[in-house]
Amino acid sequence: MRVEDTFRVFPVRVVVVMGVSGCGKTTIGMKLAHRLNDAPFIDADALHPPQNVEKMAKGIALVDSDRWPWLACVRSEIDTEANKLLSSQESAGTQPAEPMYVVCGCSALKRSYRELLSRSDPEIQQMHDIVFVYIDVDRQELVRRVTQRKHFFNPLLLDTQLDTLEPPDTTREAAIAIDGSRPVDKVVADACRQVLNYIPKVSQ
Repeated sequence: MRVEDTFRVFPVRVVVVMGVSGCGKTTIGMKLAHRLNDAPFIDADALHPPQNVEKMAKGIALVDSDRWPWLACVRSEIDTEANKLLSSQESAGTQPAEPMYVVCGCSALKRSYRELLSRSDPEIQQMHDIVFVYIDVDRQELVRRVTQRKHFFNPLLLDTQLDTLEPPDTTREAAIAIDGSRPVDKVVADACRQVLNYIPKVSQ
């Protein structure tokens, strides 16, 4: 299947920029969204409930029971934004001249988390596909970044995220790996190029 055929099946492509804290998910995600036809951007950090934020600020690592409800909320927000794009096209009565995108910045550390974000409601026809853009940055650079920024995430938690991280297997998952140690604009350009040319595994 060609790239253009993919968009006939899935009019909206969801792009999840993922990785541990400090990898640049929000900055890269926002710039990538701008390059992808000014796509809506979802910052998953903003969807954490207050109790999660409080735990992380105190240096207490989140566990699965903290993350599952949050991830479900992120998934719901993705669906909402994708459906808004589809509804706007249906209201206009026209086919989109270009592919439509939703971009989300979310840690998505485990494969099971990514599977939840990818899962569709079996009773609803899924009108979007999803690709994860994994931003890979070495620990030394991550430490430098998280200790210099202002964020509720306690830098002491970085190693717990690195321990939890299951980097996506790009041969088996709908994922792209990007070297995030380079200047932001180069990372964004690389991510944009690969997203535009990505064909889902089921279609290859």
